[in-house]
Amino acid sequence: MSSESIIVRAHVFVSGQVQGVGYRYYTQKQAIERGVQGWVRNLADGRVEAVFEGHQNRVDGIIQWCYQGPKSSQPRDVIINFEEPEGLQGFEIRY
Repeated sequence: MSSESIIVRAHVFVSGQVQGVGYRYYTQKQAIERGVQGWVRNLADGRVEAVFEGHQNRVDGIIQWCYQGPKSSQPRDVIINFEEPEGLQGFEIRY
């Protein structure tokens, strides 16, 4: 099976300077461009939480992007937990 045919779900937590810098907006933009489903939101403790679902190679790509983020961000740690896909549709910013 190729990574293009395997559907995965990654639950991701990003810490560092990731709030107030457009991280959610750019995460949504990257996900849509890559064809990844899911959502992203800010947490009260200053982290960003996201769920990515899609083909393994596309999800891997957006996870790699999370380590960099938009220009004005400074991600420090990215924690990834893989879960069973739920069949999410679209990609939204949650509040």
